[in-house]
Amino acid sequence: MVYFPIYRSIDGGASWKEISRVKDTVNNWGMRYQPHLYVLSKAIGKFKPGTIICSGNSIPTNLNATKIDVYASEDSGYTWKFVSHVATGGAAIPDNGIPAVWEPFILEFEDNIVLYYSDQRDPKHGQKLVHTVSKDLLKWDPIVEDVSYSTYTARPGMTTIIQLPNKKYMMTYEYGGGPTKTGTSYSFPVYYRINNSPLKFNSSFGYPIISSDGIQPNGSPTITYSSVFVNRALGDVGAWKTVTTPESNAYTRHVRVLKDQNHLLVMGAGKLPPSTTNKVTLSVVCRYMHQNEIFFERYVQIEVQGVMMNSQSFTPLCLSFFCVLHL
Repeated sequence: MVYFPIYRSIDGGASWKEISRVKDTVNNWGMRYQPHLYVLSKAIGKFKPGTIICSGNSIPTNLNATKIDVYASEDSGYTWKFVSHVATGGAAIPDNGIPAVWEPFILEFEDNIVLYYSDQRDPKHGQKLVHTVSKDLLKWDPIVEDVSYSTYTARPGMTTIIQLPNKKYMMTYEYGGGPTKTGTSYSFPVYYRINNSPLKFNSSFGYPIISSDGIQPNGSPTITYSSVFVNRALGDVGAWKTVTTPESNAYTRHVRVLKDQNHLLVMGAGKLPPSTTNKVTLSVVCRYMHQNEIFFERYVQIEVQGVMMNSQSFTPLCLSFFCVLHL
């Protein structure tokens, strides 16, 4: 069965070693798509601070079902145990009318764990974004809508969230079918919302990200915060700026500022359509200033090559210096 391998780096991302595998121990399907890792900063139920949580999509080989499950490691990622089922859906096909669930994202808030995901189960929406809350990682509250649109064919997806220095929360997502600068074919422009509470994004307005030089990103966003990078105005709609990096385009991304805040870890999960030569890439890029402009140069680059059935099955996610790659 497919699984999520866990890699560890102790030299700032320059080298990696596999230390464990998150395996499906309850469904007999395998852990196939969209892993997300999170380290608890405080006790949640019986789980102590420092516990690593892994949520991902368990899907059988014939792709006829989707199930978002949670696993935990209490020994820094070396062993894993099943914790709970969060959501169950239909076939793993990203088409309107098929009740799949996708793309979990974990966040701590007020002594609880919030798990966000993309939901195709509502017959009123092709897809919407929702969240559920747990006090102990074992039982989960009824879902709450975060983003939905009146147009059935709209497909908001791929939630990522950060807390800003002013204590507000920012959500980014792709807006399938959303308005774009060109207004032509169906695409996935990147939007964001800001709210005082990460539980109330449905009451916030969604803004498109359009940089000062007129570029509008499309699809699969990820977000991180550092005082040295690109939008220095707490998400102000007119303050986005494009900064070129040495990384190539990729279907999904992960971005993380390292301990040295001039170093940025960037991962890419290859390209669509899938191929037998697809590569997951991991780079550490170094920021420098020249004539008051930001530039990046590559410091480290690592590639992992493998065969995949779908690019979603090759999703990277890094946590501190732990990394999960689904091969």
